[in-house]
Amino acid sequence: MKNNSLIESFARGWWLFAAILVCAIFWTVRSVAADSTEKRGDNRLVTIHDRGQEQTVVTDATTVRGALAEAGVDVSQNDVTEPSVSSELRGGQYNVNVYRARPVVVEDGVSQVRVLTAAQSPVAIAKAANVTLYDEDRTTMERVDDVLAHGGAGLKLSIDRATPFTFVLYGKPIVARTHVATVGDMLKEKGVKLGAQDGVSLPDATPITTNMTISVWRNGVQTVTLEEDIAMPVRQVYDVNQPVGYKQVQTPGKPGKKQVTYEINTQNGREVSRKEIQSVATAQPAEQVEVIGAKSSTPAENEAIAWDYLIAQGFSRNQTAGIMGNLRQEHSFRTDGDGIAQWTGGRLAALLSRPNPRSIQTQLEFLMFELNGGYSKVKTALLGASSVEQSVVIFQNQYERCGVCAESKRVQYAYEILGRH
Repeated sequence: MKNNSLIESFARGWWLFAAILVCAIFWTVRSVAADSTEKRGDNRLVTIHDRGQEQTVVTDATTVRGALAEAGVDVSQNDVTEPSVSSELRGGQYNVNVYRARPVVVEDGVSQVRVLTAAQSPVAIAKAANVTLYDEDRTTMERVDDVLAHGGAGLKLSIDRATPFTFVLYGKPIVARTHVATVGDMLKEKGVKLGAQDGVSLPDATPITTNMTISVWRNGVQTVTLEEDIAMPVRQVYDVNQPVGYKQVQTPGKPGKKQVTYEINTQNGREVSRKEIQSVATAQPAEQVEVIGAKSSTPAENEAIAWDYLIAQGFSRNQTAGIMGNLRQEHSFRTDGDGIAQWTGGRLAALLSRPNPRSIQTQLEFLMFELNGGYSKVKTALLGASSVEQSVVIFQNQYERCGVCAESKRVQYAYEILGRH
């Protein structure tokens, strides 16, 4: 009886273990199936075309770079892919083309440039070689048999340049290019149809040569619209910490553009009169800011030099202080910009025409040149002044002729200067 009981217990345990094992296998298979279904849902089918070979991979990579890596396809920095290696893969099917960089010789007349590029078109290859192609130029691509003679390049891009010339079409000059041989053929190629009043500067049979000028005009009064520049405004900021002659562009500017329409009277290809009818701005100019060096000596040094100079010219201490109080208010004895007295117009132009116009000595000499010449009445009045205040007002009203004078400041500065000297 005891043995039977053991056998029954063992049987019951075995069946329990078997049941648990079946359940475990069921859930494992179901989980794997679920995972497999999810993974298949995220997969992308990517076909890679590389050097005539094609391979297809199933991948869950999210970028072209990842798909190429899974396929074992290495791409160098000079190679090009379409789509690019950084492009995202979001599902579905993709075709990836790999263009391998290879050495190409670009032959442009007598010059040759070797470039490593994956570009396929002549325009793109020329761009990679920093060679400009024009629409009228002709190109041919050919394999190179003598690879060693071309620096290892197995491909050559040859450029047959069109002949450049200046084409003045009804008063508007342009740089044109052509492969045809004569002026007549060029006019046909460009689609220029001449009217009864039109003329051409050269006969049809004239050969086209490099940089020649060909003009087409219409006799009589006509209107011509030309694109012209609008001058770029320049603002100069003077920096007394930089020496005279220093110049740096702080903010680059650019000229504007305008379409100007003229009424032109032409006879036998020669303009006899021109009248502007209208002008329309198409692009506004941008201001350029330039930093200009203005360091000669310090304002304190300039003040001391000015004091000694004016005293030497026969002015009294009060008169000299009155003049210098004005100069202190005007520009703080700095010689940059419009100078110590802030001259303008023709007076400033006269100063700047002198040698070393930013020198304090030059500007003091110019001041006395004016006081001894066109402003001699100011000098006479100054020499008759007895007080600092009188001297300030005479120089302020008759020489500086300021708009907003801040007279009290000028008097204050004059007394401060008098106290220092």
